[in-house]
Amino acid sequence: MIRSLAAAAFAALLATSAQAEPTHVMVRAQALDAKFIGDHMGGVRVTLTDARTGALLAKGLTTGGTGDTPRIMKATRVRGADLADAATAGFLATLDLKQPTLVRAQAEGPAGHPAAAIKVSSSLWILPGRDVTGDGWVLTFPGLVIEPATAPAADGALRVTAKVSLMCGCPIEPGGLWDAKNYAVTAVLLRRGRAVATAPLVYAGQPSQFAGLLPNAPPGRYTLRLIATDRTTPNAGVVEQALKIPDRR
Repeated sequence: MIRSLAAAAFAALLATSAQAEPTHVMVRAQALDAKFIGDHMGGVRVTLTDARTGALLAKGLTTGGTGDTPRIMKATRVRGADLADAATAGFLATLDLKQPTLVRAQAEGPAGHPAAAIKVSSSLWILPGRDVTGDGWVLTFPGLVIEPATAPAADGALRVTAKVSLMCGCPIEPGGLWDAKNYAVTAVLLRRGRAVATAPLVYAGQPSQFAGLLPNAPPGRYTLRLIATDRTTPNAGVVEQALKIPDRR
């Protein structure tokens, strides 16, 4: 009788230990040297998998705002203090874990700007019932978003404009937190893979707006490449688009 009771108790203990325990994991995407990526830029797509088996654990999109600017960019950082608040963009996943699991996060974005989107991945041991909340699991997104436009100019030149911003959509402007003087933007006109003209783009008077002129080029099909860099961080961006210059005769 005693043996039967002991065996039943042991079996119940095993059954209890095998039950999945909901574990909350907050994943956030933060632009390098800037704020969090959320609704303004279309968010970041997040996929969580078991790093060892490849099993899908959760997937979703970061939603919310970019965060509190003074707290993130101006205040002295106190170790252990959260940067995010309740309105800051993130993806809150609930994982049903039965045992400690090495979780792999793969994030891609900003989703609203696919030409500038990159993939970032990281791995983290997550234990059943041990929530990862507050700032949570923060993935860093380096880079710059470039949105180009072109228009004919006088004497056959090509006017090139570009909106350049951080991955969170944060603006670049003179004297701002992201000072325009630290950014270099260049337009390159390529034909059959070779550069035929290059021109710098300068700040154009509105936040994140840069403009310049490419000299007259013969009619034909080209590739327009725009390059933006930040002199103070690794942030950079490159975008290319097909361009046809018509015969204006």
